[in-house]
Amino acid sequence: MTLKKSYDPALLSPGLRSRHVDNSNGLEMHVLEAGFETSGRPAVLLLHGFPELAYSWRKVIPVLADAGYYVIAPDLRGYGRTIGWGPVTYDDPLDQFRLLNAVRDTVGLLQACELREVAAVVGHDYGSSVAAWSALVRPEMFRTCVLMSAPFDGPPELSHVIETLPNTSTPDIHKTLAALKRPRKHYHWYYSTRPANADMTDCPEGIHAFLRAYYHHKSADWKSNKPHRLKAWRADQLALMPTYYIMDLDETMPEAVAKEMPDANEISSNSWLTDDELAVYTAEYTRNGFQGGLNWYRRGTLDFDTSELQTFAGRTIDQPSCFISGSSDWGVYQRPNAAERMNGTSCTDMRGVHLIDGAGHWVQQEQPEETCRVLLDFLKDASE
Repeated sequence: MTLKKSYDPALLSPGLRSRHVDNSNGLEMHVLEAGFETSGRPAVLLLHGFPELAYSWRKVIPVLADAGYYVIAPDLRGYGRTIGWGPVTYDDPLDQFRLLNAVRDTVGLLQACELREVAAVVGHDYGSSVAAWSALVRPEMFRTCVLMSAPFDGPPELSHVIETLPNTSTPDIHKTLAALKRPRKHYHWYYSTRPANADMTDCPEGIHAFLRAYYHHKSADWKSNKPHRLKAWRADQLALMPTYYIMDLDETMPEAVAKEMPDANEISSNSWLTDDELAVYTAEYTRNGFQGGLNWYRRGTLDFDTSELQTFAGRTIDQPSCFISGSSDWGVYQRPNAAERMNGTSCTDMRGVHLIDGAGHWVQQEQPEETCRVLLDFLKDASE
């Protein structure tokens, strides 16, 4: 169950505030914020991914606030201490989990914070999609756009007409993955299955150990993360990615990442995600489960809101934008050619693509200082 309660201040850096905000779209959004003491500051909105929280920005918020910004990071719909979306089950309607409804959530949040615009909307992982769509739909509110770890390659074309329909000229990717010598499956479609939530919430090792292994496996700490461009959306190419993306056919996600569980010395020496910090995630996902976040994957694999998004076919993000990720992050390449289409096509004023050394998928947690430097340089450049 969700919890309308602020974080213990001991969990947060000085100057950070935890509170709830009515976004006029059915949610009491839990936010972390800083820089609120001084009115008139330019604002920055930070949107997290899966399986994360507003807390994922804990090292970024104070730096941006110290640089003169009012910084807001919400728990998004389906996550954390935001109230009004659930708890949900697999059989509940998916209607609230539409990308344009996520945009409505951000617009309502800004209005509740008495903001007519933000200097930047910054999104990581799933939050990158929300940031991109917010910038595309409401450019006058979202003056710049920063995408992290998940490239945006534009709205679906009207000719998309649902790719899940049988097409004899294109082999079904799931059949060809399953037919490989080492049978595989795509994690998006696994996350869309009924058992996925229970697999993670009820895994034998417990949620804390599962999340530790998951974060480790997708970070630069796992030295086998050596991402590169893939030639095509084809089974033999997708199978080059690690098993947290292209899973073994008969495994759950906890089983996949448990094979790469860091040892006790690696855990104790982890400065970017201490065990006390990980415990914040563990508490939230123990209370809520994962289904709220998983429903965003389901909307994608089911083409749930494709026809609605096609309204914006051909539209581009024309305000200044940039892309940030870790140099060890496979997320940049998991959709072949998406990054290339983003840079100059779906985002027409892309000011930079930054792959930060020493970071994997969790770039703002693994390398917060360099992430903040890039963000502040971009904001300065975009304002000139």
